[in-house]
Amino acid sequence: MSEYKTRAEMEMDEARTLAPFAQKSGDSRGRRFAELSHAYRTEFQRDRARIIHSRAFRRLEYKTQVFLNGTGDHLRTRLTHTIEVASISRTIARALRLNEDLAEAIALGHDLGHSPFGHSGEEMLAECMREHGGFEHNQQSLRVVDLLETPYPNFCGLNLTFEVREGMQKHQAFYDLPNKSAEKYRCPSLEAQVANLTDEITYYSHDLDDAVDFDVLSFTQLEDVAVWRRSAEAVRARYPDLREPDLHKLLIREIIDQEVQDVVATSAAAISEAQVHSPDEVRRQEAPLIRYSDQLWRENQDLRKFLYQNVYFHPRVAEVNRRACEMLREVFDAYLRDPTRLGDNATRRIEQEGLHRTVCDYVAGMSDRYLIDEFQRLRSPAQPD
Repeated sequence: MSEYKTRAEMEMDEARTLAPFAQKSGDSRGRRFAELSHAYRTEFQRDRARIIHSRAFRRLEYKTQVFLNGTGDHLRTRLTHTIEVASISRTIARALRLNEDLAEAIALGHDLGHSPFGHSGEEMLAECMREHGGFEHNQQSLRVVDLLETPYPNFCGLNLTFEVREGMQKHQAFYDLPNKSAEKYRCPSLEAQVANLTDEITYYSHDLDDAVDFDVLSFTQLEDVAVWRRSAEAVRARYPDLREPDLHKLLIREIIDQEVQDVVATSAAAISEAQVHSPDEVRRQEAPLIRYSDQLWRENQDLRKFLYQNVYFHPRVAEVNRRACEMLREVFDAYLRDPTRLGDNATRRIEQEGLHRTVCDYVAGMSDRYLIDEFQRLRSPAQPD
């Protein structure tokens, strides 16, 4: 027995403890560029570390989730959202005997390509790129890990495993195995499905939390929302004398717990009914097996509509986002007029990637505060020598 736990021993643990339909790290389809295995980390553990240590991951701290970064100390950023998705992903994966490391790595990487200023910024970048290939943050996350991060001397990107990259390709109609002659498939691994659904659970509940904190939503409004109302009844039954601000914090916890319990129970039943016995049998399914119950799915659709009507388009949110997106557009156009502002590393990609895509990559990678600073620099008159 070695003094430390080896990668081979960890892989044997996975084979012994995980479900047959879980994706084992020892069965990974590998990386684009071959690398030696690590002595005491599995392939998915290495991917998790590569994502956490990337510059794109660190910049998430200063990117907006819903409320513009810097407008409140307790409001979520893209980074805190990502950490919360990773945490809940591990909980669901563990309950279903899936590979927690893989689910967590996918969750940690899912928003690496998100633009500054949240979804409003994404919509503005999509408009800027409308005639030049478009912009979508999930695809941009893949560009980040495949091209834009450059920590290694022998290749571009982070050289992540096939399975982590597969999970980052959210909302694909079809997926491709590395062997191009292989058949296309509709569903990624169960771990990828967990990270995808957990992203929804997280932003539904935590956007509610931030909106109440920011006085955008009131308890009176929320009584019409089934997900909130059911959780409120459960919390008040246990703590009849509880008042704000403690009340709504417990309500958010209750919402997350009810959603997670529903997903675990519903998904376990779906997996059993489908009789899948390997990750590739999961991939051959016509529809995802990680899912809500029908009732909760309908309630979450109503919650989503409620959030759009009462939070995302609220004047206190929409007006700030509108001004921020005007800044983004002006900075984008300034780089098109003068690409030398991008710096040497970015301008070297123009010949291969094209000017618009290079500018898009550069702007998408900015934090909110860097873009605001750049906008102000562009607006400031040049100082005399």
